[in-house]
Amino acid sequence: MFRAVVEAGSFTGASQRLHVSQSAISRQLKLLEEELGTLLLERTGRGVNVTPEGHILLTAANRIWRDMQEVVAQIADTQKLQRGVISLGGGMTVCLHILPKLLKKFRALYKNVDLRITTGTADQLLQALRAHDLDLLLLTLPILGADLEVVPVLKEEMLVITAKNHVLTRTRSVDARSLARYPLILFESGSNTRRVVDDFLLAQKTTCNVIMETENVEIIKAMVASGLGVTILPYGALASDLRQGRFGWARIRGAHLYRETGWVYLKSAHRPRSIAEVLRVFDQMRDQFGGKPPGR
Repeated sequence: MFRAVVEAGSFTGASQRLHVSQSAISRQLKLLEEELGTLLLERTGRGVNVTPEGHILLTAANRIWRDMQEVVAQIADTQKLQRGVISLGGGMTVCLHILPKLLKKFRALYKNVDLRITTGTADQLLQALRAHDLDLLLLTLPILGADLEVVPVLKEEMLVITAKNHVLTRTRSVDARSLARYPLILFESGSNTRRVVDDFLLAQKTTCNVIMETENVEIIKAMVASGLGVTILPYGALASDLRQGRFGWARIRGAHLYRETGWVYLKSAHRPRSIAEVLRVFDQMRDQFGGKPPGR
């Protein structure tokens, strides 16, 4: 109950999460504070603040919670993976181009395992992972954290993408100075994919005209196809489009830009079998994702 109040930020939120009355939670935490002889939470008009003593207890409570989850996972892993729930998270591009194929294959192998998918920003997904609301993430790297296990699995070349027959992509490669002459449509600032592009432009001492930012790769593709601007995208996000000649494309001159993607999950002494199986199935299908641009 103490952990739930802290994570929800209020007794009301904890009550809704635990399906226990607010008065029951208040009574139990009061008894806990009396037993420990100290105040754990300061009640405010907007919710609660954790006291220094409360932070000590919270650290221990989180450790105990993780230990119990590992015990349950180890016991479950003595049985064949037949049922249960696996909660996965990923960005928009991952959810569009990778997870559908992966989950179709996984469900064919484990028909009674319930798969749940959440999309969002890397920060949102990592917060949910640390709160144990998600089991496994597939994110653009780098992702750093002493509590995280990160397994790189894909490395995709990033290409200049334009509308068909655009003058910019009539050659095999494009430099930063040529790119700066056209309006750019890019992923949102702050994302790791966007950071790759920003670092390249900074290194080339080039300022570009970014007319639109969005995390939705399909919106970017639609805008580019309409001739409203050009973009830089990882090959895997539009591999089928390029094979069918829907866009113009060129490599980037002066630098090799890549987007690296990896699995992210919480560190523990024991990796749950459910996570191990998702990684194993993905590894078997790896050739179906990413790949290299066609020769020119």
